[in-house]
Amino acid sequence: MLPLVVIIGPTGIGKSSLGLALAQQIDGEIISGDSVQVYQKLDIGSAKPTTQELRLVPHHLIDCLDPKEPFTAAQFKELASSRIEEIRGRGHVPIVVGGTGLYIRSLLDPYDFAEHGSEQIRFHWKEYALKHGNLALHKVLEQRDPETSRLLHPNNVLRIIRALEVQELTGKPFSSQRQFKDDEYQPLNPAVLYIGLTAPRQVIYDRINRRCEIMLEEGLLEETLNLLNMGYSSTLKPMQSIGYRHALWCLKGLVTKSEMLRLLQRDTRHFAKRQLTWFRRDPRISWHDTEGGLDPILKVLIRTCRAYQTRVE
Repeated sequence: MLPLVVIIGPTGIGKSSLGLALAQQIDGEIISGDSVQVYQKLDIGSAKPTTQELRLVPHHLIDCLDPKEPFTAAQFKELASSRIEEIRGRGHVPIVVGGTGLYIRSLLDPYDFAEHGSEQIRFHWKEYALKHGNLALHKVLEQRDPETSRLLHPNNVLRIIRALEVQELTGKPFSSQRQFKDDEYQPLNPAVLYIGLTAPRQVIYDRINRRCEIMLEEGLLEETLNLLNMGYSSTLKPMQSIGYRHALWCLKGLVTKSEMLRLLQRDTRHFAKRQLTWFRRDPRISWHDTEGGLDPILKVLIRTCRAYQTRVE
């Protein structure tokens, strides 16, 4: 029996390092569960694996799309599910590594993403947002679907438009059409090893602060400027992700480089806190503290995976 390993946790905790080390030991292939690494040219800000790391084991869902192309949780679910079957078909172990909570949840649980929609409705609300602003668009959603509006930030225009689109097409609020409640977790297949990495809060924050410094040292500002010079709009969704939007602030002269670093560190820490809040609700995750290093965790995972690999189905 071939297991499916899923490694989650906050940014900077060591997910990629653990996944890479594990893959080399158990004939594994890595599937990225990150919403920005899927894009080409966005390397430093998304903390993509290095060229050398990519050569060590096969990686999937990295550098797949042009930054102008949309990418949704529904697409991730479809592509990741397909890759899992392909990897198992080769007799290898799929290892999903990432911290985008909705992506991971969509893969493990029966989220139903309806891809049918109305381009006319979407265009109408895009034009409405451009003319009246994001707050006005959010106000419309608040009037039609208060529950969903509470979950979405006014700047999350794409999700707000999607909620309005679904409401207009079905006559029912988007919040009423979830396939299951977010706090209900169905049992996983026994072959799924759902691993969470954590550490004391200050350890996580120290790692994040240093990671942000390294991103600047490696050329985050230059990478962002190159993207702009290639004609990519600053309003593209991946360009508004953590790291890139901070670089844009600096390039536009809105903040100094030192202030940009401070804000990047602060917002990344806040993001890590939200990641942990999301994942800690899921009782199916087996948590491991990384403060003592990854080797003890790696040994446990290797032993468990090999036990699955030798088990007769």
